[in-house]
This record gives sequence, structure tokens and C-alpha cells, in this order.
Amino acid sequence: KQWYQRRVRDEYFLRFMESADFQPSLCKKYCDLKFVLQIMALFNSEDPRERDMLKTLLHRIYGKFLGLRSFIRKNINYIFLRYIYEGENCNGIAEFLEILGSIINGFAVPLKQEHRLFLFKVLIPLHKPRGIATYHAQLAYCIVQFVEKDPSLTEPTILGLLKLWPKTNSAKEVMLLGEFEEVLDIIEPAQFKKIIIPLFKMLAKAVSSPQFQVAERALYFWNNEYIMSLIEEHCRIIMPIMFPALYLISKDHWNQTIVALVYNVMKTFMEMNNQLFDELTLSFKAERQKEKRKEAHREEAWKKVQKRAIEASNVNANNKQNIG
Repeated sequence: KQWYQRRVRDEYFLRFMESADFQPSLCKKYCDLKFVLQIMALFNSEDPRERDMLKTLLHRIYGKFLGLRSFIRKNINYIFLRYIYEGENCNGIAEFLEILGSIINGFAVPLKQEHRLFLFKVLIPLHKPRGIATYHAQLAYCIVQFVEKDPSLTEPTILGLLKLWPKTNSAKEVMLLGEFEEVLDIIEPAQFKKIIIPLFKMLAKAVSSPQFQVAERALYFWNNEYIMSLIEEHCRIIMPIMFPALYLISKDHWNQTIVALVYNVMKTFMEMNNQLFDELTLSFKAERQKEKRKEAHREEAWKKVQKRAIEASNVNANNKQNIG
């Protein structure tokens, strides 16, 4: 009942602003900073229908009142920062990000320093909180919008996200892998070259994950035609990074679906550069043999140590008996 009462209020105000006769200059007196703060405070509502209506309302205010734009952006920043660093609950993070997605789309190029700072100081840290699943789709859209607007932001964005890579949260890993693929879908070849090594080191770890959904999502990168064209262009850098992980998985991964996907990736690499693939195979096998010899030598050394310890213990025991 309360929602329907609030809905009438919000719809009335929305239609009033969308009216052809609406004049922002006459409404400035009433739609001031205090009013905007009251609207934004309502985003903490637990009712998704109310938040959706408020999202449309705030977006209209942003579009109609040019003088309030900077104030709205700054207050959304403050809400995000309190959520990230103080753990303050806010149910409207996804809705605020939807509004920002549209705002970012309209940013002029080159981007202002204020907007670049917003990406690095707010949007990237928004990947930290545990509740990321409730707003990740909207967050990823904002990140992609920034990278598309200014390709020079690609490298610091990717490196910033890699620093936040989860250690024990497989669901978050899957989400981030999806986000990386979205960025790679629109990346420029010159920018791709800059992030090859850190990105594919992460992918090698993800492919090696015992959690099959993480490994599967990482291997799906090789189903993307544009990403495949980039990989093929730089296969001499990428293959040595990925090969050890792929080879080991092909031999002993517990999930047969993952093994099948790995075989497909290895087949693709073989077709890209058969000579390099053979060189990596021989090199990896030789390295494995070397490691096995080291392990055998280590075990033999420990056996000798144990044998000497037992002999010393027996000698001490005999000496004690003789003294006694």
C-alpha cells in the first residue's frame, strides 16, 4: 500500500518534468540541493520498484537541471565511497550505476581529470565489496564505457582490476572474467599489446583453477573471434605463458569438459604456430624430467639423512646401556 502511494507521488512529479510546458528556470527554486539529497536518500529503499522509479526521476533531474549535474555526480561518489570503505549499506548501488552508465556515455573527449579519477578511485574499488553480485553488470558497463571513450585508460584499468583479483571467491572470479572479455571485445590492438603478459598470466591461473566454472569461463575466451585474432597476432608471447598450464590440465584435470576445452585450445595454438608448439612441448617435457630428477635426488638425500639419524640414535642408545 505504501509503495502505491509513493508511486503516485513519483509518477506525478515525473510526468510534470516530462511535460512540454515544463520550464527548469521556474522550478529551480524548489528543485534545489536539499531536494536532490532527499531524492537520493530514498534510493536505500528495499523495494526494487521504488528504486527503479527514483532512478528515472533522478536521471530526468540530471538532464533538465544543468547546474545540479556536478552536485549529483559528487554525491553519488560519496555514497559509493561510504559503501566501499565504511561498509555503509545502500540498496541502490545498481540503480546509481545505471544512471552513471548513461552519464558516462555523454562525456566529452578528452575526458576531464575529474572523470578519470572517478574511474580509478571509485569504479575500480567498487569491485572489492562482497555484494558485487548485485550490481556487477551495471559496473562492468560503466568500465567498458570509459575504456571505449578513452582507449589510453585500458592498461591502468586492466592492471587495477588484476590487483583486486579474488583468492577464494570463485563466483567473483567468473564475474571478473566476463568483465575482462567485455573489455577485450572493444580493445584496440595497440592497447592489447601493453597488457598481454599480466592478463594471460592471470588467465593461465584461472584455467588451472580446480573450480571448473572458473576454468571453463577462462577457456571461453578462445571462442571469441576478435580475441582470437589478437591472440594469433601475438601468439609467440602468449603461447609460452599459457602452455604449461594447458599441458598439465590436459593430463590430469578431474573434469572431462575442461579437458576437452583445453584440447581445443591446444589444437588452435598448434594451428597458429606448429613449430613453436613443438618447441614448447619438447622444452616443457625436458623441464618436467629435470624436476623429476631433482625430486628423486631430494628424496634420496632425505633417506640418507634419516638413515644417519637412526644410526646415531642407535649408537646413543648403546652408549647409555654400556654406562648403565
